[in-house]
Amino acid sequence: MNIHSGKYKCSECGKCFTRKEKLTAHQRGHSGEKPFECSVCGKRFTRADSLTDHSKIHSGEKPYKCRVCDKSFERSGLLTIHMRVHTGERPYKCSVCDKSFSQSSGLQKHELYIHSNVRSHSCSYCGKQFATVGGLKRHVRVHTGAKPFSCRHCSEEFMWRKQLETHLLKSHNEGTWFTCHICLKKFALKGGLKQHMLRHEGVKPTQHMN
Repeated sequence: MNIHSGKYKCSECGKCFTRKEKLTAHQRGHSGEKPFECSVCGKRFTRADSLTDHSKIHSGEKPYKCRVCDKSFERSGLLTIHMRVHTGERPYKCSVCDKSFSQSSGLQKHELYIHSNVRSHSCSYCGKQFATVGGLKRHVRVHTGAKPFSCRHCSEEFMWRKQLETHLLKSHNEGTWFTCHICLKKFALKGGLKQHMLRHEGVKPTQHMN
């Protein structure tokens, strides 16, 4: 799709749209306007369809089911991303190096953290600098001890999303195990499986210091 073809053009970035309502929704991304509010938790969105998808979190509705492992999702886009766990597809390729990613967000983070020297967000506690506001917010938890990720099944709370995902998988059987195709050992995190596979190749995993 050519982003410069279409009747309605964004004055901020030049992207064009065939319908005026699409342009209006797009421009809210520049202005920060979020007119659609969730009646349950108060979270706001720039588009009505985003609110509709979000509402399924509260209703528990997950109409999109994986044909391989039966895991279900609120949105079709999440199912598409999940299927790459089974297919190994990595359609987002870095233009600088040969690394590829299953999600566009992974590529964006890679390019920002690895190939960009911009670090404009500083921690008020220790002065460490970060490329993004999100990176700074995650770092600040180390100082504050905040645990923003709560389990919907029990009272457990976690500082990091991966900790919650591991908990959901191990304690509530919710999620997707990563299975070694050689010995069938299962791992909660993809990184754990990657380190394990090195042992089958005769390579000792590198020990990282925290």
